[in-house]
Amino acid sequence: MPLPKAELHLHIEGTLEPELAFALAERNGVTLPYADTAELREAYRFSDLQSFLDLYYALMAVLRTPEDFTDLADAYLERAAAQGVRHAEIFFDPQAHTSRGVPIGTVIEGLTASLDRAEERYGISTRLILCFLRDESAESALATLEAAKPYLDRITGVGLDSAEVGHPPAKFREVYEEAARLGLRRVAHAGEEGPAAYVREALDVLGVERIDHGLRCMEDPELVERLARERIPLTLCPLSNVRLRVIDTLADHPLRAMMDAGLLVTVNSDDPAYFGGYAGDNYAAVSDALALTAEQLRTLARHSFEASFLEDDEPRRARYLAEVEAYRF
Repeated sequence: MPLPKAELHLHIEGTLEPELAFALAERNGVTLPYADTAELREAYRFSDLQSFLDLYYALMAVLRTPEDFTDLADAYLERAAAQGVRHAEIFFDPQAHTSRGVPIGTVIEGLTASLDRAEERYGISTRLILCFLRDESAESALATLEAAKPYLDRITGVGLDSAEVGHPPAKFREVYEEAARLGLRRVAHAGEEGPAAYVREALDVLGVERIDHGLRCMEDPELVERLARERIPLTLCPLSNVRLRVIDTLADHPLRAMMDAGLLVTVNSDDPAYFGGYAGDNYAAVSDALALTAEQLRTLARHSFEASFLEDDEPRRARYLAEVEAYRF
């Protein structure tokens, strides 16, 4: 039985495995520029974030109907459950779909058809987080939030993802202010490719409650001290960091140093179909590469639930934390 954990940094579009991509392509009459799943899987080799994003967005062409998004989420949840995930806060990128003619309602209704039965079928509680593409305009983000308003009963929060360099958090001040007014939780990618200053900006300008990635905070001792003091969670994605060349090898990953600095860090999978592993795979990989102890792994799992947006269901969070404490390695 795997260590119970929450996954807080997971892009549902990034769970599109080659086999499902081909199945959806056939169902929707989409021709993929790959001979078979083996050739497509070989394409999952990237030189940097942008080369990954190019393929990531191209493959979204197979996602057309509510059923497609339901099947995508179901496939993720089944894999996540097998790796010990008990709670998942799932990102989705509506602009990547509306820009090619797929209505936002199609995306949300398809995803929630899966998420609404996730606990019954997979034993996983879920939250849905709408992400804005930072390489699109601030006006597009505002229009996306406006389009999502009829579905806010199904959305817990907003996030910010895609190409980081050249797109500072402050660009999205207005849409985050509106999200706060609407009572939505706020997170943002910062400090992956971008500098530590982007982490500060996400906190101070966007008012985020959690930083996605945040690796480069370690370049700023004062920021590290603040993150530790304020218990701001960081959602790290180790296998993603290696695949995207953010770090050279897992042995170079600052996770252990971040824990030693008192940071509330969590381990997640990001885009697992593309980056070589789901949540449990990331735990196993860092455990081996960094020689983490059983207690350090337990701390990471504990952090994952502490950093979640389960304040509206404290009995559930307490139950999950009790499962972590009771786990025997």
